[in-house]
Amino acid sequence: MIFVYLVHSLSKKSMSTATLTPTRVLPTDLKTVAEFEQWQQQSGNDGNFEIVQGRIIPKSMKQIEVLLGNFLIRRFIQTKAFQQGDIIMAESDSYVDATRKRIPDLTYFSENQLEAIRRNERVNALFAIEILSDSEAHQDVLDKITERGPQDYFDGGAQLVWYIAPKRQKIYAHTSPEELTVFKGPQTITAAPVIPDFQFVVADLFASA
Repeated sequence: MIFVYLVHSLSKKSMSTATLTPTRVLPTDLKTVAEFEQWQQQSGNDGNFEIVQGRIIPKSMKQIEVLLGNFLIRRFIQTKAFQQGDIIMAESDSYVDATRKRIPDLTYFSENQLEAIRRNERVNALFAIEILSDSEAHQDVLDKITERGPQDYFDGGAQLVWYIAPKRQKIYAHTSPEELTVFKGPQTITAAPVIPDFQFVVADLFASA
């Protein structure tokens, strides 16, 4: 049932921009996550948004990104982590601090984190996966895979962050904001130290889309 829900969740992301139009004006005076979530609860403010120190950022997943996400989830359910109750969820809230809430394309939550969520605690991703858009400019990609991008996740306690670049067919893997390894082609990537047996050949991922 978890797997079916995750795939359904991914499929919905290709339609999540329906409530967001190019002319929509987002507020600029919301400074905290609490203020932002209070605004979001108001009628007409639905949709997926991140907030980073007062900046509200719309989030959505294109259909090609859904295919990549599906590959990753299918590989994840073969791991020991999945068998013990851990999950990978599409576009779930990842709380950093009082002014930052990120929404990775895919988020790994351990069983202990799920128990914390049941207690209404806010948790941050231990392992975050971002799928970069093919339409992003080269500089935008560089900004996201260098310190500015993963810093929020690591500030919140992440141990691993991946940036998947379909156009370049590369995966940029951070084990800290400063430590970056690039994987491509026939290389095998692993989600160690978080999920050591979550691994695959990079070319197989991109062949799935």
